[in-house]
Order: sequence, then structure tokens, then C-alpha cells
Amino acid sequence: MESLVIGAIASLCAGLATVVGALPILLPINFTQRVQGIMLGFGGGVMLAATSFSLIVPGTEAAISQGASKPSAALIIVVGILLGGVFLQLVHKFLPHEHFFKGKENSRGSNLKRIWLFIAAITIHNFPEGLAVGVNFGNNNITDGIPVALGIGLQNIPEGLVVALSLVTEQYSAGYALWVSLLTGLVEPIGGLIGAGVVSIANFILPWAMAFAAGAMLFVISDEIIPESHRKGLEKEGTIGVMLGFVVMMFLDVALG
Repeated sequence: MESLVIGAIASLCAGLATVVGALPILLPINFTQRVQGIMLGFGGGVMLAATSFSLIVPGTEAAISQGASKPSAALIIVVGILLGGVFLQLVHKFLPHEHFFKGKENSRGSNLKRIWLFIAAITIHNFPEGLAVGVNFGNNNITDGIPVALGIGLQNIPEGLVVALSLVTEQYSAGYALWVSLLTGLVEPIGGLIGAGVVSIANFILPWAMAFAAGAMLFVISDEIIPESHRKGLEKEGTIGVMLGFVVMMFLDVALG
């Protein structure tokens, strides 16, 4: 129960960082598209490093510690990653949502208001992040969970700003943009509760849960973050952001993990 509570609180704190990141829209500051491209790339880099160092590597070690051979542990991680990717693909296929820059996807002529399409996109995007935080805390290993929560929270700050700026650019009010950013934060503790709860109930699921979260995050990075950061010819800025985010998260994981 303690790990469940800690995982939920940690994922909530990480998620609410999006609101902190969105606050500058209340100030008379002009963030260029180049800066936004770097910010998005930074978030993707943090997620990529978290996938590698906080999910795949410890997930493999957990499987081996539970008695699996190295080939068996590798197979568990491979299957788990693919399952996470398939899950996100199915969600994308059947849930109408709207990308912040690419527009609607799978709306099938739906008359859903844009706000619900945005909320759907936020849910798809942020659930794996909360799941990753919860899974790490669910094993009663706070040392491993802290850098993940810090890293996800860190990448949520520029992400929240970019989301808010996108909404303001589309003529939405600053209050509306902040509200959507708050919704972004409230999605993550749901994933955190599920991740921490599953692992707490059945510890043998830990390597599977870590691999599943890794696969879901890899899908988001490749399908959402990188294409969005490369919009309008901002490939170089997005790449710079990815590299910066990766090394920052790697440092947090090695230094604190």
C-alpha cells in the first residue's frame, strides 16, 4: 500500500509539472518555433533515456533476479515492449484524438468538440509516462523511482509550455490553455496507480510491466514527439533537444539511481 501511495504521489507531482511549464503564457514572452522544436525534442530525449535506463535495463535485471536465464529475460523484455507498442497502436486506431500540430486523427467525421480530442491526445501521450513512474515505485524501490519521476517531471515542463502555446496560437484563452495543461497532469497519476498497483500485487509482473511501459513510451516518442518536433523543417532543433534531454535524463538516472 505504501508503494502504491508513493507511486501515485510521484506520478501526480511529475504530471503537474505541465502546469508549471504552461505558466509563462501569462507573461509577455515570445517563444519562437525554433525554441518550441527544441523543447519538444528535449521531452522526447528524456523519455528515450527513461525507456532505456529506467525501464528496459532494470526490467531485464528484475527478470534475471527472479530466476530467468539471460535469453529468457531478453525474450520477456522483447515481448513486453511489443505488447506496449501494440496497445498504443490500438488506442490510436480506435480512439479519436487530435495532434497539437498535425491535426485530427481517426475522428471519422465525429462532432466531438476539439477539447475532447485534445484530452484524448493528452491521455494517449501521458499515460505511459505515469505508468513508468508507478512501475518503478511499485517495487518498493524508491531509489529507482526518484530519477524517473524527476525526469518525467522535467520533460513535462517544456511539453506543458508547448501545448499551452499551441492552444493560445489557435486563439484559445490563456485560462483554457492552463486548464488543458492541468488535465495533462491529472492523467499521469492514473497510469501511476495502475503501474504501482499491478506490481505491488504481483511482483513477478515487474519485468513485464517495465517492458510494457517502455514499449508504450517508445511508440509515443516515434509516433508523436519526434514528428511533432520536426514540423516545419525544425529537424535540427528537434535533434538538439533530443540529445540534450537524453543526456540530462541519463545523468539523473546514473547519479541518483
